[in-house]
Amino acid sequence: MKGILSDYSNNVIWRETAEFTDEINAMRTVRIYRDRKYQTIRGFGGAFTQSSGYNYGLLPENVKEDFIGDYFSKEGLAYNLGRVHINSCDFALGNYAYLENADDPMEKFDISIDEKYIFPMLDAAKKYDRIELLASPWSPPAFMKTNGEMNHGGKLKKEYYGKWAEYIVQFIREYQRRGADIEMLTVQNEPEAVQTWDSCLYSAQEEGEFAAKYLGPALEAAGLGGIRIFVWDHNKEVLYDRAKGVLSVQGADKYIRGLAFHWYTGDHFDAVNITKEVFPDKELMFTEGCVEYSRFADSNEVSKAEMYAHDILGNLNAGANGIIDWNLLLDAKGGPNHVGNFCAAPVMTNEDHTGYEKRLSYYYIGHFSKYIRKGAKRLGTSRFTDTVEIAAFENPDGSIVAILLNKNDNDLGFSLTDAEQGKHIELPAHSIMTVTY
Repeated sequence: MKGILSDYSNNVIWRETAEFTDEINAMRTVRIYRDRKYQTIRGFGGAFTQSSGYNYGLLPENVKEDFIGDYFSKEGLAYNLGRVHINSCDFALGNYAYLENADDPMEKFDISIDEKYIFPMLDAAKKYDRIELLASPWSPPAFMKTNGEMNHGGKLKKEYYGKWAEYIVQFIREYQRRGADIEMLTVQNEPEAVQTWDSCLYSAQEEGEFAAKYLGPALEAAGLGGIRIFVWDHNKEVLYDRAKGVLSVQGADKYIRGLAFHWYTGDHFDAVNITKEVFPDKELMFTEGCVEYSRFADSNEVSKAEMYAHDILGNLNAGANGIIDWNLLLDAKGGPNHVGNFCAAPVMTNEDHTGYEKRLSYYYIGHFSKYIRKGAKRLGTSRFTDTVEIAAFENPDGSIVAILLNKNDNDLGFSLTDAEQGKHIELPAHSIMTVTY
């Protein structure tokens, strides 16, 4: 049995523990049930935003190589998922679209801005392993929208539903041409949010209709029917209601493969679990979360890291198939962001972009992504107290992984038990441990 313990007071400690024995304390036990298997894990990753690519481009060449290895190599976080934005998002240098004018033919479709900022980082990451990409639009071009701009909400004009679906297909083709395969797609990032940055509103009915009558058929006609369409891509507390609303639209169930969600309104793990129970054939993908400076500017690094671990544990235990973090790399201020919506990232550059810092959240994410392999099955667990959080998995090679979190002020001792064998674990206050066997 091997345990890996992160202790922020000493940065990161790698600690070996002994083999399983019959050392079991029935009054204080955390149990793993290998015969209870749940969802299959697709993987872990982060977002290749324009801001991340801009910061990456400013790093020295040798530092770029180290950075990519820290995220995508097996010695790093072993990421295998990624998210890209269709047109601009808030973590971009400004608003942009690949077609800017209503009379522009599709032949003018231009992704050169992504080739400049996003592809250098994406191409470097692909050298380690295949990256499964999810694409999300924040806003159609301004001319397609009711408010005539990419920011401040507005809606996609009905007369542009067909052209917007064609636009998304063209985006996928252009990325394919550059060697980047889009395998997942969300209809709209945060479709109920009017933001000062790139945003667009869809009701559940509208999102379902667009997927069923326009986007799904357009993908099929282009030979891209294998791309999995996800809906919602917004906060968890409305996940189940949105799933019911969208999937009730005639024809939507044929094309919609899953639901995507964010963390910005709190835990709501029960909503994720209910959605999984009611729609067991749909994948659930966590697609965005970050520590917003507007809300958590004064939180320390331990608190930020524990936010990540607590949410990942809760989402996985509720049925999530994959976890995609937000920006891969931000600058020392938490940007750039074209409307000043700064936030933290697991890796941030120093002031002059000569190097970068891996924040504690990076190491906490690693307790999951380094050890839970693609294709792993979540296992059943139970615990004697809510002061210890746990999720356990069986990898395709038969190895078992258990992640344990103690975000309380007191040390915690207990027996970790599998069948009739166990091992005494000492989980210090504010620590995370990954056990493999």
